[in-house]
Amino acid sequence: MIYPGIYLHHKFLLMTNRIFLFFCTLLAFNPLHAQDFKYKVELTSVSIPGLPGLQSYAFGQDNGKWLIIGGRKDGLHARQPNSSFPQAQNNTDIYVVDVAAKQVWYSPLSSLPTGLAEQLQSTNMSFYQLQDTLYIIGGYAYSGSATNHITFPNMATIQVSSTIQAIINNSSFTSYFKQISDTAFAVTGGHLGRIGDTFYLVGGQKFTGRYNPMGNPTYTQAYTNQVRKFKIDNSGSQLSFSDYSVFTDPVHLRRRDYNLLPQIFPDGTEGYTISSGVFQLSADLPFLYPVDIKASGHTPVTTFNQYLSNYHSANAALYDSTSNTMHSLFFGGMSQYYYQNGTKVKDDNVPFVKTISRVTRSSNGTLTEYQLPVEMPALQGASAEFIPNENIASYPSDIIKMHKFSTDTILIGHILGGILSPSINPFGSNQTSTTSADNSVYEVRLIKDTATNVTTINGSNPHSLEVFPNPVNGKINLKLSGTKFGHAYYYLTSIDGKILQLGMFKSGDLSGNRYTIDMEENIPPQTMTLTMVFDDVYYITKTISKQ
Repeated sequence: MIYPGIYLHHKFLLMTNRIFLFFCTLLAFNPLHAQDFKYKVELTSVSIPGLPGLQSYAFGQDNGKWLIIGGRKDGLHARQPNSSFPQAQNNTDIYVVDVAAKQVWYSPLSSLPTGLAEQLQSTNMSFYQLQDTLYIIGGYAYSGSATNHITFPNMATIQVSSTIQAIINNSSFTSYFKQISDTAFAVTGGHLGRIGDTFYLVGGQKFTGRYNPMGNPTYTQAYTNQVRKFKIDNSGSQLSFSDYSVFTDPVHLRRRDYNLLPQIFPDGTEGYTISSGVFQLSADLPFLYPVDIKASGHTPVTTFNQYLSNYHSANAALYDSTSNTMHSLFFGGMSQYYYQNGTKVKDDNVPFVKTISRVTRSSNGTLTEYQLPVEMPALQGASAEFIPNENIASYPSDIIKMHKFSTDTILIGHILGGILSPSINPFGSNQTSTTSADNSVYEVRLIKDTATNVTTINGSNPHSLEVFPNPVNGKINLKLSGTKFGHAYYYLTSIDGKILQLGMFKSGDLSGNRYTIDMEENIPPQTMTLTMVFDDVYYITKTISKQ
């Protein structure tokens, strides 16, 4: 869609198109880090007759054929409530695409029960394929049953191979679908992952009504601020789930419309990383730092900022076991920062970009971001998906095994669809009608190249924070160091995810880089977290205890 996603550009997309140019401190090519990834990226366009433009859809695949469900047939949503997310542009068909044969088949959703058909024509659903089953949760669209735009409180499962064959053969596929309802599944703009035998529904929001950019009462919106964990039993005729639990963080997990990358961490643990997303509590701007998700919980990585990809876009994850190095690739999309003639540009309207970038996690856990010398052919990639090549070695989470590469040129997958824009900021200029759902397909290859000329981005956090004493009594004493800042927000949050106290101070409030927060008297003794946000860019989180 551009969903409750690229969609809720809230107030900051109403800002004047102010663009600030500034030089990055580490623009130069860094040959030491570049050796971690000895490949260049090559995109090759593939033309498939009859393929529609689609964005923000869900997909599964089997034996070289793709199953495409949901999403939208139009581009960036309009600013006007009566024109945003029109029902007529919902994708009401299921598509099967054979990229090798360049063939497309489709069948309408109308043969399914109403509850299934309504959910599966929605946009920005969370989905995950496990073997031959595609799991789909939530999504946002107009519901005829509810006579309103809603976030669907449903989970559906689809038998991928049988559904593909039924659509190709023009036969019934209704028996390959199941669905249940629960408020836990009313999520759009999140992602679904799996660690061990447990599913993780990460972030997102519940959005009801019609979008408008002024905050007028045409909708209600609630971020989940959560990771929701559960197990799914899909073995019988009735779908069910169990072992439901959550962890809540209203500061760091207030994320939607981001990229969720499967990861193998330096200690061998498998999990996920939340990359960027929107919107911060203190500003209608993207988060820049990632959050790591493991079975044991979540960890904000506030020592690192990722600048070149801020919204959901096509992305790929690759791991090299020989060097214990994890790589994440990002293709186009929308970003608060991009490069123009070698200079990093900051645009708070978060425009469409052509950027292709990489974030690498080294064996010691250090994260580094790189701008690659290749770009998307146009302003595209937002709300697109990367569909991995089934024929190359990968982990169950779809992380590609780079250490298994046996040739110098490897087709790692395809980029399908998304939003195509002729200009970087069509929303701010009320030109959303010029955008469209993209029907592009690109083959993505890695080609061995030991002299890749990449640009290294300085993602370090220049601020540091000391809290003393800790445990605290009625006052929290802070010592700040690092670069100058204009303002800083602070949040005190409980372990169970409640905001206990918040406030703001400016650099002029400091006395010798020191500041004191007077805790509210009604806060009982407990362990909590203190998060500082500097100039809406840099975050620092500390664990503190109140006596």
